[in-house]
Amino acid sequence: MAGTKRLTHRSMAFVLAGGRGSRLKELTDKRVKPAVYFGGKTRIIDFALSNALNSGIRRMALATQYKAHSLIRHCQRGWNFFRAERNEFLDILPASQRVNESMWYRGTADAVAQNIDIVDSYDIDYIVILAGDHIYKMDYEVMLRQHVETGADVTVGCLTVPREEASAFGVMAVDRDSNITSFLEKPADPPAMPDDPTKALASMGIYVFSWPFLRDLLLKDAADPGSSHDFGNDLIPDIVKYGKAVAHRFDDSCVRAPGAEAYWRDVGTIDAFWQANIDMTDFTPTLDLWDRNWPIWTYSETVPPAKFIHDEKDRRGVAISSMVAGGCIISGTEVRNSLLFTQVHTNSYAVLDHSVILPDVVINRSARLRKAVVDRGVVIPRGLVAGEDPEEDAKFFRVSERGVTLITQPMVDRWQEAQ
Repeated sequence: MAGTKRLTHRSMAFVLAGGRGSRLKELTDKRVKPAVYFGGKTRIIDFALSNALNSGIRRMALATQYKAHSLIRHCQRGWNFFRAERNEFLDILPASQRVNESMWYRGTADAVAQNIDIVDSYDIDYIVILAGDHIYKMDYEVMLRQHVETGADVTVGCLTVPREEASAFGVMAVDRDSNITSFLEKPADPPAMPDDPTKALASMGIYVFSWPFLRDLLLKDAADPGSSHDFGNDLIPDIVKYGKAVAHRFDDSCVRAPGAEAYWRDVGTIDAFWQANIDMTDFTPTLDLWDRNWPIWTYSETVPPAKFIHDEKDRRGVAISSMVAGGCIISGTEVRNSLLFTQVHTNSYAVLDHSVILPDVVINRSARLRKAVVDRGVVIPRGLVAGEDPEEDAKFFRVSERGVTLITQPMVDRWQEAQ
């Protein structure tokens, strides 16, 4: 009877969530990248965890390392509904020098290897290795089924990307049966897909293994002093050479509305983070957060509904083509094409245009922000203008390559000192 169960019922998800995400600059000064806010009320980590839960996986582990407090607290508050008596759980596995007193997690594979005894206790057949820092919706059951049907040693989740963009990824060369024939890290001339010379297959950092196979591989890798103990650098290339590695195309398992394109984003830069959030204000966003059949679970704060007040000329609380979360008070402020997280309070005569405002921000009177990202808890002073003069902004704030202005409280403090 057990053989008829969904494969996800015999699997666990091991989520790698230890990397800082330094390209997000000051947004990750206090929190690890998977703990960064996204989409009005969620955090980046919620997407990998929600995909696992919606796919049918009820056993999960989350490996953390860099500044993990906000990530751990978020998971304790928002992901505490698992029931151990039903063999459900989310274990948080901080780097804790379990192997020896001087060794933290040395790489992605080492993060799993140091917890082999814990994974053994889960009594699973398959393990799905996930990156905890991407935005997408995917049914892992489809990938697991392909893994079993092909008899692969590893199945690698792959994005279909234009060849000219593939140099930024690890790229898979495959044959017509999707067997991976070579793995190239950020190649100058990416190999094309057999059925489309304009496209290439880029690794998503998602891997499926049978647990007994991976367990043996991890023990062998841990004993190799020349290894960097990383899936992408060490384990996957070795399996490509000596075993059977198969590519799984994200198009086959992406959860999306009929006719919509497959959506996957690495929001690892200020520009990408800003763009992906602003995309949520489109008339029909490609990423459907309103789909009740595949919800993105998260910690839902107890906050009142959003409120809009004042209706006078130049002092009207309005939001146009925007997302406004609960607890916000839009007082005499014009909000356009912007995304406001919970508990943002704005004041009269302020203007927000194409801006992403993280939780608990206060926008004081007559401030104007355009194409900006404001970190959590910042108090924007009266009359501050940002996003209109990049040269002036760069004196106090961080201006990205594409002209997005990042504002944190220490930056605001420097601005106020100069006034």
